[in-house]
Amino acid sequence: MTRTLLRCVAGGTAVLGLSIGLGAGAAFAAGGFAQVDGKRLISASKEPGSWMTRGGSYYETYFSPLDKINVNNVSKLGLAWHGDFDTDRGQQATPLFIDGVLYTSTSWSKVYAYDAATGKELWRYDPKVPGSIAKSVCCDVVNRGVAAWNGKIFVGTLDGRLVALDAKTGKEVWSQVTVDQSKPYTITGQPRAFNGKVIIGNSGSEYGVRGYVTAYDAETGKPAWRFFITPNPNNQPDGAASDRIHRELGYSTWGDGAWKQTGGGGTAWDAIVYDPDFNQVIIGTGNANPWSWKSRSGNKGDNLFVGSMLALDADTGDYRWHYQETPGDDWDYTSVQPIILTELSINGAKRKVALHAPKNGFFYVVDRQNGKLLSAEKFATVNWASGVDLETGRPVVYEQARYGVTGGDFLAIPGPFGAHNWHPMAFSPKTNLVYIPVQNIPFGYSDDGTFKYTAGHGNWNLAITSAQNGGPGDEPERKIQAMRTEGHLLAWDPVRQTAAWRVNHGGVASAGVLATGGNLVFQGTPDGKLVAYRADNGQKVWSWQGHDAIIAGAMSYMLKGEQYIAVLAGFGGSNALHVPFINAKVGTHGRILVFKLDGKATLPSNTKPVLNAVVAPDTFTDAQVKKGGELYGNCVFCHGFGLHTNNMLPDLRRSPIATSKDAFADVVLKGSRENKGMPKWGDQLTADDAEALRAFIQSRAKLLKRDLEAESKVSRN
Repeated sequence: MTRTLLRCVAGGTAVLGLSIGLGAGAAFAAGGFAQVDGKRLISASKEPGSWMTRGGSYYETYFSPLDKINVNNVSKLGLAWHGDFDTDRGQQATPLFIDGVLYTSTSWSKVYAYDAATGKELWRYDPKVPGSIAKSVCCDVVNRGVAAWNGKIFVGTLDGRLVALDAKTGKEVWSQVTVDQSKPYTITGQPRAFNGKVIIGNSGSEYGVRGYVTAYDAETGKPAWRFFITPNPNNQPDGAASDRIHRELGYSTWGDGAWKQTGGGGTAWDAIVYDPDFNQVIIGTGNANPWSWKSRSGNKGDNLFVGSMLALDADTGDYRWHYQETPGDDWDYTSVQPIILTELSINGAKRKVALHAPKNGFFYVVDRQNGKLLSAEKFATVNWASGVDLETGRPVVYEQARYGVTGGDFLAIPGPFGAHNWHPMAFSPKTNLVYIPVQNIPFGYSDDGTFKYTAGHGNWNLAITSAQNGGPGDEPERKIQAMRTEGHLLAWDPVRQTAAWRVNHGGVASAGVLATGGNLVFQGTPDGKLVAYRADNGQKVWSWQGHDAIIAGAMSYMLKGEQYIAVLAGFGGSNALHVPFINAKVGTHGRILVFKLDGKATLPSNTKPVLNAVVAPDTFTDAQVKKGGELYGNCVFCHGFGLHTNNMLPDLRRSPIATSKDAFADVVLKGSRENKGMPKWGDQLTADDAEALRAFIQSRAKLLKRDLEAESKVSRN
């Protein structure tokens, strides 16, 4: 692509833009930019070539009725164009297509706009999120997309702002701080726009925050209403829409415990769906904090409204109904996974339902008029509960799964990465099947009985030892093996609550899903492929090989009679940062990839090289190595258990920085790479601590060097 860039600075915000004279055929030139309103979004089915909101419509089915690309001609699908981002890490957004323009967010909450026909970059926006915020992020510096309303594009930023951008220029219209920025709140989710409002949630449960959602006036940014997921720990009203229901119901579901210090969690970090049929917002709520029910709430109470689907009046935020999927959550079983709204014929009657496949491994069908559970069955391997009692709506939990009650360890499946996580699933009205990206990842839980809340830190309350970090004298490979993923694409019949077909992926991570009217289901892979399957039987009918992992959900749009498929590429997020998927490909930067029939574009490689082990001449004591292994618990969720990583973030065993005492201290204690997302730890670690960490890293680098040399000898022979 040929790009002529013009740098502008407005209001202290860096924006890259282009002149908007885009030539003949630019659909947006005459009609304005992102002129989206409620009438247009409710009537999205009349614009099958557009993709104006998350999942393609208010019903968030991730289904495109377009069928110009179908099972008969998909073999001709090729790359039409691509755009390179200036960020790497996890690319999780699904683009919007509105009147000739593609809008997408990237990691670090940046936003790009492209001419959807040519790939010409129109503008980019950088909210200048400080790199230090990465310290408060459990699962990467990701962003899952933007919203559009009345000529504006909305993005939630990692440091807790909601920003409205001019859809034509990318310049800020307004910016609203939505959280207390002195606390470890973050935003990774996608805003939703409806009725002249835009709503956003937040994340940070593990770090000691209290979750809520806030609706703002889309024109001015003025707050309209707020709903807190958990009660006020100080037993005081918040002056919010949630006050009444917490007074009547919420408080009685919490016992005494650490939730009064942590806020209880419950952050709504992804699933927020506007339901136009009932003028309500349905929110998938997050896990409780700390994870242990015993430490959090004395093994008492359901802890509302964590792990729930929660319906609120769209105009006032007042409580309508809730269905709690994981009462008294003990396992980080969030319910923030995507929610699909549709209508199904159940027992001969049409029911308007919400379809949900959350972390806990059960597929739920819920009446969205009143929150009544209609059915629930296991869609993945589940060992924490035998089933769901349809009379009470409650899971039948195995006794041994309550590790805080029994005082023992529990190896659960699914673990905290979930049987289904943030990855979009899809529902096709042509096949009446839901397509779910499933993953089975075991995880061990144990309440060590010594929990102490530390503000701003990961307050999981799990007995994580140096053995889990790959410390000396342990079996690190056994620990790594326990974290490996088994993944598959599952076609699920939501009426019969049975599997229709599945495609096994082996030990790879999940990726988002798109279904289309061409009897196709598209899904990416960690080794850089985009694959199409027949929607009716799962037969693989097309595959394209790229250079970087594709984990985001794709979308489809129509322009000048031509159908396109668009998806983001870039690895990271959740367990992807710290679990060494063998076939995962990571790049130096993320990308948007756009395909059409007979596309002829080529894609240059952006793959990161894997470096050799680097060992310093320094010597360290066994005591230093042991201490470093214990301190490394602060590092595992970015740099990998046992320092086994997938190359997205630096493999510290291969980093020359870890061979220099001064350079390592500059990074770890002084924050010399904070602008790249490596926060400084000098307020919590001493110089001796940093040297102990370096000792541990070097001990692992020596082992890696030994193993690589042995492999080299074998290959030569």
